[in-house]
Amino acid sequence: METDAAIVRRAIEGDERAMRLLWNQHAPHVDAVVRRLAGDPDLAEDIAQEVWIQIFRALPSFRGDAKFSTWIHRVAINRTLNALRRVKRLAAAETGIEEDSAVVEQDADQSMLAQSIEAAARQLSPGARTVFLLHDVEGYTHEEIAAELGITPGGSKSQLFKARAKLRRLLAPLVDSLSVSSTGLDRSYAGG
Repeated sequence: METDAAIVRRAIEGDERAMRLLWNQHAPHVDAVVRRLAGDPDLAEDIAQEVWIQIFRALPSFRGDAKFSTWIHRVAINRTLNALRRVKRLAAAETGIEEDSAVVEQDADQSMLAQSIEAAARQLSPGARTVFLLHDVEGYTHEEIAAELGITPGGSKSQLFKARAKLRRLLAPLVDSLSVSSTGLDRSYAGG
């Protein structure tokens, strides 16, 4: 099996099959990172295209100091954050949630839970959402987040604290309803 470094070398030399192979191997992860940070599926799709253009343009700068997957992840986060800053400057308000865009899935409970969590995360301020996703989802340290966003580690910790507190508040009714249904109690039976 060919290593990422060998595939990258071929891609830098213009081998389209190597580029396609890199995209096939890494697109799911990159796209997931972009979706989580962007919060809006349409915006995420646009940003993901920009991210891949940037990745292929920047391939010659890949030195191999880190794993290719780590490097590509960093490019994806940097490019996504830059795109979100640009969108923020262009639009004063965040895009609202479209009520008619509900997706019907096989497992309704898991779908509802995932949609509730995503909806709650979209209600966070952009800074709190970004820090929450980078720290709790992507595993970045507060120092790395601070360097990436141009804030202090204390500012990152503060944003994370605020994000978690708001998520707890927003998701409390969902947690309560899940614990009631998991015990077999139904509120319609509770009263009579």
